[in-house]
Amino acid sequence: MIAIRDLVDADIPALIALWDAAGVARSWNPPERDIAFARRGEHSTILVGFAGERLVGSAMVGEDGHRGWVYYVAADPAFQGKGVGRAMMMAAEAWLLSRGIWKMQLLVRGENVGVHAFYEKLGYRLVDTVLLQKVIG
Repeated sequence: MIAIRDLVDADIPALIALWDAAGVARSWNPPERDIAFARRGEHSTILVGFAGERLVGSAMVGEDGHRGWVYYVAADPAFQGKGVGRAMMMAAEAWLLSRGIWKMQLLVRGENVGVHAFYEKLGYRLVDTVLLQKVIG
């Protein structure tokens, strides 16, 4: 079992190391910027999971008043298949439900097909939606 809580400043180096090890970090998204942005207000947070003193899981979760979103779901490779990802997703859902948000969106990179079955087991389904994006800054 893991203990899950909100990220604190002292966790940031271990979180960045986790994102690198789990393969969720991308060179064009500086992790320090994404972390600071997620922690700047009451509409988002970063949840972290610990096995003892070791940071083994994460989920960045936020809401826009209508839908919830989750990003950077990661499990330490040594702990994958041991319920860390499921626990992080359940914690993200609970965080949203506590704010009255009942619909959660999850973005998965197209090349990350290995996690589709994992999310389907948790009740997530592919929806017929087109995502358009423009980098404006």
